[in-house]
Amino acid sequence: MNPPVQSRTAIGADRLDRVLHALSDRTRRALLRRLAAGEAMVTELAEPFAMSRIAVSKHLRVLEAAGLISRCVEGRIHRCSISPEPLREVERWLSDYRTFWTDRLEALARFAESGEAVERGRKR
Repeated sequence: MNPPVQSRTAIGADRLDRVLHALSDRTRRALLRRLAAGEAMVTELAEPFAMSRIAVSKHLRVLEAAGLISRCVEGRIHRCSISPEPLREVERWLSDYRTFWTDRLEALARFAESGEAVERGRKR
């Protein structure tokens, strides 16, 4: 049995909240950028940062909870890789606003090209 639409929507909103929270931090965005180039061990991911491996691991847990990365554990070695689906969800959410901004920018361009902007400026 499928959950009601409202609860599916709430689940999707909660997931989007986790993803946007994870993306709100520059360190986590840098970790994602590195993982976009390919899988890496936690030690490799920690190298460029002036923070402890534990602090980097906390950032990785936030990314993992948001579904942005996956982790494979082989003994003591933890390998991380990017999981692009949550980014696609953010892109779909942003696309809802693309029409709004496109319409506004086109209206601004028409206004500027019509000469009304110049005429209004002269009247002041």
